Amino acid sequence: MKAFVVYRYGRENGIRAGEMPDPELREDDVLIQIHAAGVNPLDSKIRDGEFKLILPYRLPLILGNDLAGTIVRVGSHVRRLKPGDEVYARPPKDRIGTFAEFIAITEDAVALKPKALSMEEAASIPLVGLTAWQALVERAQLKKGQKVLIHAGSGGVGTFAIQLAKHLGATVATTASAANAGLMKQLGADIVIDYRKDDFAAVLKDYDVVLDTQGGKTLEKSLQVLKSGGKLIGIAGPPDPEFARQMGAAWFLRAAMHLLSYRIRKAARRRNVDYSFLFMRADGDQLTQIAGLFDSAAIKPVIDRIFPFESTREALAYVETGRAKGKVVIKIR
Repeated sequence: MKAFVVYRYGRENGIRAGEMPDPELREDDVLIQIHAAGVNPLDSKIRDGEFKLILPYRLPLILGNDLAGTIVRVGSHVRRLKPGDEVYARPPKDRIGTFAEFIAITEDAVALKPKALSMEEAASIPLVGLTAWQALVERAQLKKGQKVLIHAGSGGVGTFAIQLAKHLGATVATTASAANAGLMKQLGADIVIDYRKDDFAAVLKDYDVVLDTQGGKTLEKSLQVLKSGGKLIGIAGPPDPEFARQMGAAWFLRAAMHLLSYRIRKAARRRNVDYSFLFMRADGDQLTQIAGLFDSAAIKPVIDRIFPFESTREALAYVETGRAKGKVVIKIR
């Protein structure tokens, strides 16, 4: 099958089109013919080798973390899905590879595609949808009447998270450029802070939750807007000891993550705030719930551009500019 493959880590090596063996089907797997794949900043980080200590992939590696497509075969233990089903998924972290014509993944990572969405629209959702769901619903347990700050509202995670938080009944603030303020309001943001001109920490206070997609100084400054008992959830790091435990990391990695996150955890404790790092996991049941939000028109997909399969490298480069509004998608079939 045709695929876009990492042969050696590093930006200068990039990814190349190549022929790869068709996936092998395990007894709990479904084989999916991929129609479209979402492109994420995570793809570039994996290509560059940033996660090779915690995600030790074997090269050559097919890149890609989002898909929509049609099931063509199922393993002997599969009960819920059948050939012909239109589905969408974020593959488990150790079985990525959606920049390809086919993929085999476990049934429990897969959900029926939202009926209201095209294949391209559906492919834009799994990774960002699960990230926002696991941050706001599962971890923050965001409730009606609470206040949440979502950083980088015009990005893939941001455009989904704003809509989800509003659906849950929260007051939503976000950071974005002035040019994107109109879109942020359309998606449901109550307060839009121009990150180029204004200091969000001087404008906002007594927030229940912050979802940080930036890391660094933005993460640290976010502590200032939270009230006592608030939650700061970071998806850009630094990883914390709890994440190391969940990963089953070796002792030296656990020690490294403890050190990397020591400063932010200490600062959070001083303010009686909880900091946690989120690395989203595949979950077909949650994708089924998310599909319901699209089919009821509670949330809309936000897609910036759709690239043809042969332009996968260009799609990745476009995402790396950081200027995409919402998601970028590759049309494979």
